[in-house]
Amino acid sequence: MNLSRTENLAMLVAALSGVAWGLFWIPLRALDDAGITGVWAVVLFYVLPTLLLLPLIVVRRRRFIAGGWPLHCAGLLSGVALACYAGALVFTDVVRALLFFYLTPIWSTLLERLVLGEPITARRWGMIGLGLIGLLLILKIDTGFSGGPNLGDWMGAIAGIVWAMAAVCMKSDESGNGIDFTLSYFVWGSVAALLLAVLPLEGQTSAPDWETIGDVLPWILPVVLFLVIPPAIGIMWGATVLSPGLLAILFMTEISAGTVTAALWADEPFGVREVSGVILITAAGILEPLLLMCRRDP
Repeated sequence: MNLSRTENLAMLVAALSGVAWGLFWIPLRALDDAGITGVWAVVLFYVLPTLLLLPLIVVRRRRFIAGGWPLHCAGLLSGVALACYAGALVFTDVVRALLFFYLTPIWSTLLERLVLGEPITARRWGMIGLGLIGLLLILKIDTGFSGGPNLGDWMGAIAGIVWAMAAVCMKSDESGNGIDFTLSYFVWGSVAALLLAVLPLEGQTSAPDWETIGDVLPWILPVVLFLVIPPAIGIMWGATVLSPGLLAILFMTEISAGTVTAALWADEPFGVREVSGVILITAAGILEPLLLMCRRDP
């Protein structure tokens, strides 16, 4: 497979991974209904994949150790970032968490320039602008929201910046691969989620009992196997192939998928504003890849 095909496949995988994680609200809502609430639902979605992947960690233990600082720095940063993002969804309004986290394409593009020396094209800024306008439309930011930044807002903003740093680390590590980055991500993400769960933060909920966890295992295991682990592998592999800024733009498909499925299955609003936002975000996600593919064609 030549580089062009690899990049094309990585763009498709990253976009589809974003779509898959856009469905993540469904099992989270089901866990909340089952009594596993707040950050403890986040803990479950990190620890359970780590346990399922433990045999693979054992098999690849030498590579896992030999990866050293570059591998585990990327895993630590990505784990902390997405644990903080999930925490932001708990400690602030979903609208605010999404807004602060999805400034990520800006941070990723700036770090890409500063660390990797990649030029920032007008096309890239245009795609970021389209995506952010679509996000603002969906989130109805023009109606405003009250109050200054709270804990969850800061967690969302920090998550976006730290994820941008993680993407740059993975892109710059030429010896890294998506499987080992995924394993490191789940291990360090489990640590971050557990630390977040035990911190004395306002709004924390109590840990679920073992009986409650046992009741959800029959359906949560397939969710983890099909909706959590494969997209994580896709995103981590995509981060080794694509520029951090482009990866962040492609991952905004999460917002579109979440908006559409929430309208279909949760009776959330889906009018002209939401349709326009989805179209703009989708355009941001596909126009740059299409332009890149056209540019490579002879």
